[in-house]
Amino acid sequence: MTKDKIQKLAATIFNDVVGYRQHIHANPELSFKEFETSKFVKEKLTSWGIEFTDCANTGVVGLIKGNLPSDKVIALRADMDALPILEDSTKPYASKNQGVMHACGHDVHTSSLLGTAYIINQLKDEFGGTVKLIFQPAEELLPGGASIMIKEGVLENPKPNYIVGQHVMPLIESGKVGFRSGIYMASTDELYVTVTGKGGHGAQPHQNIDPVLIASHIIIALQQIVSRNADPRLPSVLSFGKVTANGATNIIPNEVKIEGTFRTLDEDWRAEAHKRMKKMAEGIAEAMGGSCDFDIHKGYPFLINEEQLTANARSFAEEFLGKENVVDLDIWMAAEDFSFYSQVTDACFYRLGTGNAAKDTQYSVHTPKFDIDEDALKISTGLMAYIALKQLGN
Repeated sequence: MTKDKIQKLAATIFNDVVGYRQHIHANPELSFKEFETSKFVKEKLTSWGIEFTDCANTGVVGLIKGNLPSDKVIALRADMDALPILEDSTKPYASKNQGVMHACGHDVHTSSLLGTAYIINQLKDEFGGTVKLIFQPAEELLPGGASIMIKEGVLENPKPNYIVGQHVMPLIESGKVGFRSGIYMASTDELYVTVTGKGGHGAQPHQNIDPVLIASHIIIALQQIVSRNADPRLPSVLSFGKVTANGATNIIPNEVKIEGTFRTLDEDWRAEAHKRMKKMAEGIAEAMGGSCDFDIHKGYPFLINEEQLTANARSFAEEFLGKENVVDLDIWMAAEDFSFYSQVTDACFYRLGTGNAAKDTQYSVHTPKFDIDEDALKISTGLMAYIALKQLGN
């Protein structure tokens, strides 16, 4: 498989991929509601003669079979959903859907995988095996589209030997990509805590059971789970971002609601931490005369990049882009539902650089000003095609 052929095909499809990205960016859809995006993907696959099936309602699974003999299968994944964020942009492709925005680059992932599909489809006579194209809904919303697609058989018939995904990274300069072998991203759990006491007049605290005070003790005490119970060599994050005490300056409310997140990189410790947090919060509330309902919505597991596949992919990226354009990644305590795939098959999840200060694309994902240097699309399609076909040939 020659690098030159793939790079030429990537150059041929580049302007179209930019158009795909801008169309999807302008028409974002929330998790599990990606109906028009799904329709757009199907139209492109149909126009290229690529067979596909539906999965997880709005998901699309395409298949490209090489004409040379091989039973190897590699899956390539892109997510399609947007976020409930009001975009701050005057670009012509800014969101037309008020309050919904592709602030995490899933428009890039989807358009890039379409470009990759086009390239691979043009090269069927030059490789053996099967490339499975996974256009996935709902990465941003529990339980995660990946978990649903797996339950519906996306990793069967045919069963992939490997799965590869890429994700935008504005902290990396456009034109570069990043890799990390082994554990890379954290598990994530949502915490919903209700502390109940007895409300009343703020001037008569002795007649009340103050849930605000109880909640304050719980928030502070729970940090002990990380600082004194977790192995200090194991990253753990416990953060509370929302506290609602619906009283007033002189009114103690009956209850306080707290919402937060817990993230770590070990499933055994994750389960142990859940027990400890719940026991501690309930114990503090009871000791202070109140009660506590500690509800944990278990989210995505940690993401692990299989070492041999990731080493191969990194090597292929160095061949395709040059060693100077491939960088090392550190552990990232954000979460990704690609982790579900990584728990059941050999996986590699790498980062596509999209940052360019001169083009004002250095803003973080999940922010109203997020955008990309579209020159990144010059490599996003061809690199994934090269990684896939080289891995099938190994």
